[in-house]
Amino acid sequence: MMAAADILGIAQDLLWHGFLIFLRVGPVMALMPAFSEQSVPPRVKLILALAFTLVVAPAIQPFGSGTPGSFTDLALYLATETIAGLAVGIGVRLFVLALQTAGAIAAQSTSLSQLLGGAASEPLPAIGHVLVISGLALAMMTGLHIRMAQLIVLSYEILPAGQFPDSRVLAAWGTGNVARAFSLAFTLAAPFVILSVLYNITLGVINRAMPQLMVAFVGAPVITAGGLIMLLLMSPLMLSVWIESLNMFLGNPFGVIP
Repeated sequence: MMAAADILGIAQDLLWHGFLIFLRVGPVMALMPAFSEQSVPPRVKLILALAFTLVVAPAIQPFGSGTPGSFTDLALYLATETIAGLAVGIGVRLFVLALQTAGAIAAQSTSLSQLLGGAASEPLPAIGHVLVISGLALAMMTGLHIRMAQLIVLSYEILPAGQFPDSRVLAAWGTGNVARAFSLAFTLAAPFVILSVLYNITLGVINRAMPQLMVAFVGAPVITAGGLIMLLLMSPLMLSVWIESLNMFLGNPFGVIP
């Protein structure tokens, strides 16, 4: 009976330990690229969250001893772990939003914003849909799931369990990440914006030289073909820049925002 009681106590400690980790892993998995897409069934997402909990749990030190002493302790862990998980998940999710923003900018610049706009689960232009799918596939091929497990383990050093993060530091960190995401989006879409500027300048010069020519009908196929050719030529470079930025973030997610 004493041995059974000891085993029961150890089992309770392990369940409590896993539950606390699940509180942080759950929000991360709800925002994690590829695994949290709308096309993934909720049951699969839950299984993935449990699997990540089992992977991460052995690397995390126990949170005190035994089960929580009161409902206040449980509420404290519930709040702090959820906030920490959301912060980590949103930081990674912003890179997917950067790809979506870059695709929207490129599509608007090359008059391709309405082409296959509803083909994805989210209303993205065709260029944005291609970039997001390609970026997610590239991230998974380069070991995103392994890096995310490492990121969750690292987050416990920066955001200890049971402690609320400094709101000013967290706000500055979040603002910096949002600024970096938009900066990355404009950087990725810069070739399409330059192409659009050159196209409109050329069209204006032709219109001034030959006012009787319907330059809009002549130029529309040119900018459409130019956008598709630009996507073919620039997408490898765009994705390499994006995956490098993502890996830098995963390696040092709480570093100084440039």
